[in-house]
Amino acid sequence: MDPFTPKYNCLTTLKTPTPQQITCLALHNNFLYAASINEINVFDLSTYTQIDTFSTNDPTSGSIKSIAFHNTKIFTAHQDCKIRVWQISQYSKEHQLLSTLPTVKDRLRHFMLPRNYINVRRHRKRLWIEHWDAVSGLAVHGGLIYSVSWDKSFKIWNVKNNRCLESLLAHQDAVNTLAVSDNGTVYTGSADGFIRVWEKVGDKRKHSLVTTLKKHKSTVNALALNGDGSVLFSGGCDRSIMVWERKEVDDNAHQMVFVEALRGHEGPILCLTNVDHLLVSGSSDRTIRIWEHGKKSGYCCMVVLEGHERPVKSVVAVRRSGCNNGSSMLSICSGSLDGEIKEWEVSADQLKPEEDGW
Repeated sequence: MDPFTPKYNCLTTLKTPTPQQITCLALHNNFLYAASINEINVFDLSTYTQIDTFSTNDPTSGSIKSIAFHNTKIFTAHQDCKIRVWQISQYSKEHQLLSTLPTVKDRLRHFMLPRNYINVRRHRKRLWIEHWDAVSGLAVHGGLIYSVSWDKSFKIWNVKNNRCLESLLAHQDAVNTLAVSDNGTVYTGSADGFIRVWEKVGDKRKHSLVTTLKKHKSTVNALALNGDGSVLFSGGCDRSIMVWERKEVDDNAHQMVFVEALRGHEGPILCLTNVDHLLVSGSSDRTIRIWEHGKKSGYCCMVVLEGHERPVKSVVAVRRSGCNNGSSMLSICSGSLDGEIKEWEVSADQLKPEEDGW
């Protein structure tokens, strides 16, 4: 290994009891949630033991596309157009299904009035509070649940009462991914190749379209924000990762401006996550790449992690302190369509090239 290449190691490979494609991963405390088709397996990363498995027990629910958390509740996005809410038991760590969104109560509030119905494909009508195609992404922030769907919309829900508050037709094609910043700005990425930015402007109570970011040449599959929301990363089927920075344009107004394109993956970008000044990407080329940002230059690829036999569908990462010498390690979990979950350990202290000012 080149002396300037950060050291990395595959710590372990986890497999679910019935090995199937891993569709998404999520971290909650020190527990890894791995969705495998319509089942979620929970692993304790301190011992690498599986502590629970839960599912809808409904094979027609389809694959799980996204997982989000709020306190002791878990929200899962499903191919059958529904969002499911689960409760984590404080003592047993078991998971119990609480409800499905939209709830029966919310449907009853809306089904009588004709104005609550919208036209969908094949001249069918559906309530505006329900998705009518696969729910592809979820995020929870500030007491709200944000969902996007292949039905081209994104919706906002109240965490406390599970009511749908807003529904917006976001794109001209399927919406694949979203990211929400701390100030409530919503970013949606679509198969139409665009990223759209949504905010509550002025005194308006509802979100409205602020701008559309156009750089990708095809489907946008993944979005990620840095810690303070000043940098947006987008990955698409054009094999590129676009970097956008929030900059002042005029009259103290700020908007995301394209900065650079990161290239190196040989297949579509399927997932992204950001940790401090590091970006982690997963691709259909079966690799994971770690990109580091310097103070004098842009992002450069520092490490390529290889080991999966099929596309990398999901990545999660967290920075940890070393056991003995206080060094900093980057822990990455990757889930693949080969049915395996790998945990990688990368020396984060070495991801600071001296010549770049770190």
